Amino acid sequence: MDPSFATAYQNLGRSYEQKGMYAEALATFQELNKVSLGHGLALLGRAYALAGKTDEAQKIIAQLKEQSARRYVSPYQVAMIYAGLGDKDQALTWLERAYQQRVHNMVFLKVEPELDGLRSDPRFASLVQQLGLNQ
Repeated sequence: MDPSFATAYQNLGRSYEQKGMYAEALATFQELNKVSLGHGLALLGRAYALAGKTDEAQKIIAQLKEQSARRYVSPYQVAMIYAGLGDKDQALTWLERAYQQRVHNMVFLKVEPELDGLRSDPRFASLVQQLGLNQ
């Protein structure tokens, strides 16, 4: 109904991503970035990572790091891209930063499907415990 409603693009893109429909996810997140003035950049980066387009994903990580010098960039978003790339060490480093900064998304740590590849790592379990989410 509203072609500029960013949340619809975000949720649709994540649904495509979870179904393994990466071309559709990429197209949706590209549209999201048009209507949200680039605020969905991390979602696009993650979709690139999952689609095997690692160079594009790394470019977005570099963009986000560069932007962080001028504005707030959530370390949680950067962690999601690294998780998509399968880089557990970097993903967990950025999740630890998110924990230190009290990023609100951390409440979803235990159930976020995008983080499934990290669950077997003891550092992930430690974060879940520090957040009190293991009860």
